[in-house]
Amino acid sequence: MIERFIRFADRLSLASGVLAAAMIAVSILVVCEMIVVRYLLDRSTIWQTEFVTYMMLSATLVGMPYVQRLRGHVNVDLLPHYLGGRARAVLATAVLLLSLGVAGLFAVYGYGFWHEAWAGDWKSDTVWGVRLWLPYAAVPIGFALYSLQLLADLLGLLAGRSRPFDLPDKPLGEPSGGPAGQ
Repeated sequence: MIERFIRFADRLSLASGVLAAAMIAVSILVVCEMIVVRYLLDRSTIWQTEFVTYMMLSATLVGMPYVQRLRGHVNVDLLPHYLGGRARAVLATAVLLLSLGVAGLFAVYGYGFWHEAWAGDWKSDTVWGVRLWLPYAAVPIGFALYSLQLLADLLGLLAGRSRPFDLPDKPLGEPSGGPAGQ
């Protein structure tokens, strides 16, 4: 059951990474279109800047689980390098639980924020007047997907499927037992 959930979260995180990459690609195309319209055709741009801003923010939020899947988030891993196996596992579990709590809060409160924008039919104050529930949806969706990946990482750690912080079992400074350590 745990393995199935971890595989499901893994596939979902991969899909979110592909979606985030597509959002960035679309943003690049829109910026190119904006340059042509503004500088070659000498016309004003109405929606492009706002669209690209919302797409890039959405790509960032939707891409979080994929980056977590790759262990690509910025972290300070000095302490885990010097801790032994059990202490490192306890620290990794605590970090994942804390991260899961924070991401879960963002998902819940992000949903409330999104729902308020949807129910109130909020629109941006620009000429384009985009309905704000569309870009705001990236907050609860992104953090919910991120929470699923964090939960999968936690379950994988507790099941012994992955190593804490993906580090070798021996702490830094401890002899490896090979010729150099003898």
